[in-house]
Amino acid sequence: MKSVGIAILTLIMVGLIATCSEAGWLTYHKPEFKGQVIDAETKQPIEGAVVVAVYNKATMGLGAGSISSIINVQETLTDKDGLFIIPPYTTIIQPFSWEISASFIIFKPGYGTFPKQQKYPPGLSLPDQEIFFSTGVGAERSLKAYVGWRYEDRILKTGIVELPKLKTREERIKINVSPVGEKSDWKKQKEFIKLIRQEWQYLYHDDPQNLYKTEDE
Repeated sequence: MKSVGIAILTLIMVGLIATCSEAGWLTYHKPEFKGQVIDAETKQPIEGAVVVAVYNKATMGLGAGSISSIINVQETLTDKDGLFIIPPYTTIIQPFSWEISASFIIFKPGYGTFPKQQKYPPGLSLPDQEIFFSTGVGAERSLKAYVGWRYEDRILKTGIVELPKLKTREERIKINVSPVGEKSDWKKQKEFIKLIRQEWQYLYHDDPQNLYKTEDE
C-alpha cells in the first residue's frame, strides 16, 4: 500500500508540473521597455537619468499565499534626447512560479523620482506601468490612472515621464532612493548606485564609497 501511495503522489506531481509547463509558468518573458524622460517645467530632455527595470516573479507558498521575489534587474541611462531602451528579457523559472509585473525606478540627482514624485504620468498600477513603457513613446493609450484617491480610465501618452526639478536641499533630502534587492542584485545597478553616491556626497559632503558596496568593489 505504501508503494502504491508513493506512485500516486508521483503521478500527481508530474501532472502538476506538466500543467504548469502548458500554462507557460516555466517561461518568463518581458518585452522591450522604452521611454523619454523630460523636465516637467521646461519640457527639455533629461540626459543621464538612470532607468531601472526590476523583474519580479511569484512562487506558490505554504497555504493559500504566494511569495514575490526579484529574478533580475536591468538598468540604462537616458541619452541626450532623454530617451532610453531596456531590451526584452526572457528566462526559465521553476514550476509553481509565475511572472508578475515588472517595476520601474527613474532617478536623476536634483529631480523628483519615478514612480513617486513625477508630474506625469499620474500614478499607475504595476501592470499599467508595463503597458506604459512597452507601447512606444508618445502613443495614446487608455490606462487606469490614480486620480483623487481612486483609479480612473485616462488617455495617456505612453513612455513620457516628466520629473520636477527640486529647488532646495531639503527637497532633495526627502528623495529617499536605494538599489533594489540583495547585494547580488546591486551588482546589476552600478549606474544607479553611482548616482545615489553622487547625490549623497552633494547633500552630506561625506565620502559615499562604502554606500551600497558589493564584494567585488
